[in-house]
Amino acid sequence: MIRVYLMRHGAAVAPGTHRSGPDSDRPLTQKGIEKTRAAALGLKALGLEPTALVSSPYRRALQTAEIVAQAFGIPAEKIRRTEALTPASKPSALIQELAHYRAREVLCFGHAPNMDLVIAYVLGTRAPVTALKKSGVACLELPAATGVLAGRGTLVWMLPPKVLRSLA
Repeated sequence: MIRVYLMRHGAAVAPGTHRSGPDSDRPLTQKGIEKTRAAALGLKALGLEPTALVSSPYRRALQTAEIVAQAFGIPAEKIRRTEALTPASKPSALIQELAHYRAREVLCFGHAPNMDLVIAYVLGTRAPVTALKKSGVACLELPAATGVLAGRGTLVWMLPPKVLRSLA
């Protein structure tokens, strides 16, 4: 069994307002950084022990991953980047990639709608049944066997950022 934690990135600057241009370069806002840091401390308080951190290469997701890595005392250099966590990627791409990991707990950082689509895929539903908030986290359990099929996993819990911050 592998535990996969899906964390949506923190609040970022609005699309079209960041001077650097592409959507992939939008950074977290200062408030987004602060709320994500508090949510990360809430995750730590829950007793998570991630042995792998995987992030979308988009700036706001990487910043979220770095904040969480710092809270857990994990060097930022250990964060793996994958296109499987970008907003438009197929849910099966992430599951296929995770099948190659030897970690028991993987913490993933990505975007909407991809995160909710991954949850739906794992649960075997045709449409999303969740709406993960910014800096919110969902915990999934997947069979350890490679090639996890849709409908073979379990949604263990899902916490909004407000609850995570209260745990900090």
